[in-house]
Amino acid sequence: MFLQLFTFALVGIFFSCILLVVFGQVTVRKLRKNPNTKGRLGVEFVSGYDIFNVASALSAPKWFRERASRSTLSFLAADYQTLYENTSLFDRILARVFWGVSTASVSTMILLMILDKIGIFD
Repeated sequence: MFLQLFTFALVGIFFSCILLVVFGQVTVRKLRKNPNTKGRLGVEFVSGYDIFNVASALSAPKWFRERASRSTLSFLAADYQTLYENTSLFDRILARVFWGVSTASVSTMILLMILDKIGIFD
């Protein structure tokens, strides 16, 4: 059981890596070149982190975006309104697919590691 779930999560992470490159080249590259959006992609802690910022901003539900915008750490995230105005429907769908696959795969992998350490799979 553990090996099957681990394989499923690993395949998801593999597809997430492919989607990361595709989303970065198709959407974020276009946003980086646009002078209106260049400074609104969020804080980039490491190279390429703005890809995750843009995907999370385009994937978050409205209630979460509103709550996060009132936070003192809101300057770290990408500006949704600017991104929405400068992306197409395809870009937003690609962002949601990438963010969903990435989040589900990594969460599954972390949960599997915790359950394995507890001894559930022994």
